[in-house]
Amino acid sequence: MSYQYLLVEKDERGFARVQFNRPKQLNGLCQGMLDELCTVLTAFESDAAVRAVVLTGSERAFAAGADISELMEFSAVDARCHFASPSWRAIEHFRKPIIAAVRGLALGGGLELVMQCDMVVVGDDVSLGLPEVTLGVIPGAGGTQRLPGIVGKALAMEMILNGRTLNADEAINFGIANYACPGAEVLDKAQALAAELSQRPPLAVEVGKECVNAALDETLSHGLATEQRLFHFLFATEDRAEGFKAFMEKRPAQWLGK
Repeated sequence: MSYQYLLVEKDERGFARVQFNRPKQLNGLCQGMLDELCTVLTAFESDAAVRAVVLTGSERAFAAGADISELMEFSAVDARCHFASPSWRAIEHFRKPIIAAVRGLALGGGLELVMQCDMVVVGDDVSLGLPEVTLGVIPGAGGTQRLPGIVGKALAMEMILNGRTLNADEAINFGIANYACPGAEVLDKAQALAAELSQRPPLAVEVGKECVNAALDETLSHGLATEQRLFHFLFATEDRAEGFKAFMEKRPAQWLGK
């Protein structure tokens, strides 16, 4: 399918690439773009040929934030409806691994989407921040809740209250990104990581992601219960039997996702 605001392509190595495609607007996050992203990720949930997704933007901007021109005349009710839309949390709810390949600007809503991704590769040209305070508002798509858990209270306060931005080295040091590399290498690095993930047993990857998220969202006792439940579930799968057998036979496993 073709999309107005996205470029979508499947890779034969077992993953898909989704690119924001509003370059003149620095990939400003309009509602149409978010709705398309939600549609694409929903379709990939049931597509066995897609075991991971790379989400990227342009050289100048992953996404420079929400489309302010779209928000100009919003009432409080409009804002509530817009930012409560499931489209803003489509990445969070996606069950397969999703990797952000980030160059240029990832500001406001752009950084809020990055923080929903499972792994992040940044270029040496990135600028990451939540500058909503300069517009008289605060982050409204999870930024105030996710950022402190990643970078800690003090830095989150500075970024949210004073608009501080981070460069690539800081993104690594403060735990926002997994890898930093020259800008021209960002997409290749993210795609190589996606290709590696695509070779892992898909059910184990999926429930492993669910368990890590449970550690962030639940109490320790609930998280441990989630881990045990999903660990036991995997013992009923064909992939678990194949993995154990392949190990004993000293051969590569053939994963079926069953």
